[in-house]
Amino acid sequence: MEQTEYNYHNQHHQIGSTNAERFKKILPFAGGIVFTFFIAMLGYGLAELRGFSFVGPLACAIVIAITCRQIWSYPEQLRSGIEFSAKKLLRFAIILYGLKLNMSVVFQEGMPLMARDVGVIAFSIGVTMLIARWLKADMTISMLLGVGTGVCGAAAIAAVSPILKSKEEDTAIGVGIIALAGTVFALLYTLVRNILPISAVDYGIWSGISLHEIAHVALAAAPAGEDALAMALLAKLGRVFLLVPLCFIMVYWMKRKQHSSDQDKTPVPFPWFLLGFIGTSLLGSYVFGTYIPISENVLSGINNMSTFILTMAMVGLGLNVSFKAIRLKALRPFLAMLCTSVLLSILTFFLL
Repeated sequence: MEQTEYNYHNQHHQIGSTNAERFKKILPFAGGIVFTFFIAMLGYGLAELRGFSFVGPLACAIVIAITCRQIWSYPEQLRSGIEFSAKKLLRFAIILYGLKLNMSVVFQEGMPLMARDVGVIAFSIGVTMLIARWLKADMTISMLLGVGTGVCGAAAIAAVSPILKSKEEDTAIGVGIIALAGTVFALLYTLVRNILPISAVDYGIWSGISLHEIAHVALAAAPAGEDALAMALLAKLGRVFLLVPLCFIMVYWMKRKQHSSDQDKTPVPFPWFLLGFIGTSLLGSYVFGTYIPISENVLSGINNMSTFILTMAMVGLGLNVSFKAIRLKALRPFLAMLCTSVLLSILTFFLL
């Protein structure tokens, strides 16, 4: 009887110890996620202030995260949760991002713009890489910036970064640069809109095929009216749609590059999250509203949630960035991207 009672208490003690160990692991993990959530909230709050609203919460949150990393390095125990935000939440955000892509609209009305979109992506990546090679810039960051410029900004960079095996700090640097530069370009577009000898619709198309992110396109095109905004978003959606084939092309290119090189033989990761991206695009395009009634408010809420989750992911990346890395690695890729963006704006304007 005493032996049985002893075994019972011993087993109960072991279970209690196991639960305590699990709790000790879960608590810092959850703390890391909450930490990225808190900084993302600060980014959203900062973006509400006058002068910061044009920059947007994504860029604000990244700047806060990078600054925090330099002043106060976060406790090592939080790393697992921060890495979860930077990697897992990042892919989840890309999957939700697919709801913003209306395939039916792209196929029905956007096909004439698709050829221009293909040209924009090829031009952006090709010219960025050429200038980067000439400047002897970091080629990984330059590639990320070329993709971000050609496709859809931060979301595109986040999608291709695991394929290119880029470091977390490189991804964060690329996202920060593309968000800030895209905002500046969008503001410049609104300033020159009234002096350009083109119609509002053509201005919308120009914005949609040349600006970096959907938010930048909306910021630049909205003052020109609803027709201009509709055409701008349509042109931009075509570029977002092309993110999927571009990623698969990059997977093939990376495998070929590996095969011909003796360096880094680790397998190129298949972008499984892109299948989720395609799935949510199909749901948003053909199921929601047709077979499953869903209000615009719900869809808007999901879109806002995807943007916030992406912001948390960017915070996780930004917490691994050092100013030294930015000084040494970011200036030349930034110049390459800036030159490409200026050339892209000029070229697409004259091709209207």
